[in-house]
Amino acid sequence: MRAGRYATARPAGAENGSTIIGRVAESAKPAASSSATRAAGEPPHSVAEVKDSLRRVGYLADEPAALVAYLAQRLGKPVLVEGPAGVGKTELAKAISRATPRELIRLQCYEGLDESKALYEWNYRKQLLRIQVESSADPSEAMSWEAVHGDIFSEEFLLMRPLLHAIAASDPVVLLIDEIDKTDQEFEAMLLEVLSDFQISIPELGVIEARTRPIVVLTSNNSRELTEALKRRCLYLWLDYPAVEREMEIVRLHAPEIDERLARRLVEVVHMVRQLDVKKPPSIAESIDWARALLLLGAADLDGSVFERTLSIIVKHRSDMDIVSERVGMKLGEAQLGAEAAR
Repeated sequence: MRAGRYATARPAGAENGSTIIGRVAESAKPAASSSATRAAGEPPHSVAEVKDSLRRVGYLADEPAALVAYLAQRLGKPVLVEGPAGVGKTELAKAISRATPRELIRLQCYEGLDESKALYEWNYRKQLLRIQVESSADPSEAMSWEAVHGDIFSEEFLLMRPLLHAIAASDPVVLLIDEIDKTDQEFEAMLLEVLSDFQISIPELGVIEARTRPIVVLTSNNSRELTEALKRRCLYLWLDYPAVEREMEIVRLHAPEIDERLARRLVEVVHMVRQLDVKKPPSIAESIDWARALLLLGAADLDGSVFERTLSIIVKHRSDMDIVSERVGMKLGEAQLGAEAAR
């Protein structure tokens, strides 16, 4: 019988949980390590506690975001976070990782992503080398084909990708599946086993179950409709651009030296740009970058001149620059002239 082929197989090292193959057998008995897991990744006791812990690591979560982060940890459910690009979806997962604290494992999605890059693949070169070495050995010492086959389909020859890495982790982790809307429905279908049962089936090894349940965060820029099967398995959160007052809080949290009046002016201008028909509206991170840049430049006010000099920090397309310069830059110039005339 090949080691790890069935759930009853226990190769060397499985007793102490040192291999993912051993986890096929050991995952059915979580009691041995459950207390350590709870100590390392103890769930929060309230939404307020989650909100406060996220703030301490630099993320200002509103009530819906804090609630979903709390429920994800208490219920053990994945979270699907949708919204426009640049509103803090990815940063929420990073903040949860810092606040818990857990290791962050990130799967960046893209068109054409398949299971060999997301789940696992076999190290074919190493397997071939192993077969060649065995075939060149003394016939009296050579292994049978069944033994060789069982050997090359063992953990030693397995290349773990992010999803399997998260499932196989012995310590609690945060799994970020970023921009899931860039993949196709076939990839979503492959994810269902991970999202619902927190396990991965490997034909040559068996079913690998998670010893500790990861906090799973999926993000989507809403570029396409995701399948109902995926949504059913997740808690849902919609994140949008924050209101002026809220974004001021965020900017001043990350750039505390900035004057309140300048911060308000900056955020109001960013909101003006977002209302225009531009290819890429400024993100919250770009608002923070702009505030830091103005501090470095020693700008006391955001007038037309400063705006033109630093426009490229928040606008990243040439056509958008023309639109923003014409619409917003003109207003800032008129406001500056009006202020000078009032003096």
